Amino acid sequence: MAVHIVLFEPEIPQNTGNIARTCAAIGATLHLVHPLGFSLDEKRVRRAGLDYWKDVVIKEYESITVFMKEHGSSNLWFYTTKSETLFTEAKYEEDSYLVFGKESRGIEESILVDYPSRCVRIPMLENRRSLNLSNSVAIAAYEWERQFNYPSLLQKGALHRLTWN
Repeated sequence: MAVHIVLFEPEIPQNTGNIARTCAAIGATLHLVHPLGFSLDEKRVRRAGLDYWKDVVIKEYESITVFMKEHGSSNLWFYTTKSETLFTEAKYEEDSYLVFGKESRGIEESILVDYPSRCVRIPMLENRRSLNLSNSVAIAAYEWERQFNYPSLLQKGALHRLTWN
């Protein structure tokens, strides 16, 4: 049972660093689809991910075409402002790929039209373009976790408990 976070051509290094940190916190695999708008060695990416990079499984793909060829029949969920279906209405599978587009344009419509029943959106007020990518990923990833009752996060010993003096 696993959730996979997929970023199509991410442009902002800090977003990817923050997303890597979320992936480390929940045990998700991060799939980065090139071209990236930065180098993974950039200080801004590393700083945003803090010391979590060692805990993140990262898979890279040369292009969206290569990713889709390998995973096109997987349990893909495309996050887009162009969908009428809310992300909370999706019935995620145990192994799901939550796919997000680049910050400036989202996911290409030519991909979305092939998967209309797999397109979901996070609701927001009208006339708003979109949420920050790292916030969207966190919202989506925790919805997947919630639907499966936080499979690896609520194991005995996995909780950090507050102790009072």
